[in-house]
Amino acid sequence: MLRIVLPKGSLERATLQLFEDADLGVVRSSDVDYRASIDDPRVVDVTILRPQEIPRYIADGLFDLGITGRDWIEETGVDVATLAQLHYSKATARPIRIVLAVAGDSTWRSAGDLPPGVRVHTEYTELTRRYLEKRGVDARISLSYGATEAKVPEIADAVVELTETGRALRAAGLRILDTVLVSHTELIANADAYEDPDKRKAMEQLRTLLLGALEARGRVLVKLNVDEANLQSVIDLLPALKSPTVSKLFGEDGYAVETVVAKSDINVLIPDLKDHGATGILELPIGKIVQ
Repeated sequence: MLRIVLPKGSLERATLQLFEDADLGVVRSSDVDYRASIDDPRVVDVTILRPQEIPRYIADGLFDLGITGRDWIEETGVDVATLAQLHYSKATARPIRIVLAVAGDSTWRSAGDLPPGVRVHTEYTELTRRYLEKRGVDARISLSYGATEAKVPEIADAVVELTETGRALRAAGLRILDTVLVSHTELIANADAYEDPDKRKAMEQLRTLLLGALEARGRVLVKLNVDEANLQSVIDLLPALKSPTVSKLFGEDGYAVETVVAKSDINVLIPDLKDHGATGILELPIGKIVQ
């Protein structure tokens, strides 16, 4: 039913891992194969292409559903339906930023300080043009095919480049003047395909699985037993996703408690629970959390 396109390159590994976590494992003959499949009745075809191309192909109806960044949606300026922000990127769960950067010793402090004819190199030529025009900057914008941060100052006076942590720009001796765009990874659809009731239902079901897998990341299920005298003190320790589930133990003067907590808290939480009277403590992995 659905023709899906996924991003190749920096987002590739993280995207394939997300689909695996969502029980939508992507199968292909090799790591360099552009054609793939998902063993799911809702998916008829999977292609892996550069994220720069995906918004236009989705808008043109070559695919029904795809994943790309907000940066490339804005750069291409095409009309697609956004089904969800997916909070993951190449290395973290944070969005990437498209930033304007100059040499660290530059006297420019804002985009408005850039002089007429300033040389700006970037992968995002249209996004950069719109950004600088809005600020009254008459720039010479050139398409960069990579290593953009290395072009200042000999080849470029400024760059518009993506960054997740800012580390590469600082290492190149650059200073960020402004954030042009904050870009999340997005699940997008062809607008006409999304109007088809059957395809829309399939898209929304896949969205549920992907968001559920993301929601579960970094969380675990904790289950424990506790007697009535210690119940409240144990509950007070639990940083629950929602209120914990508390059930009376059959034939015993005690309770079973379960809740979802952050994995990062578990090394402190479990000893504290034991110190406050909890017994039979279990920590269990979570595949999905569907709200």
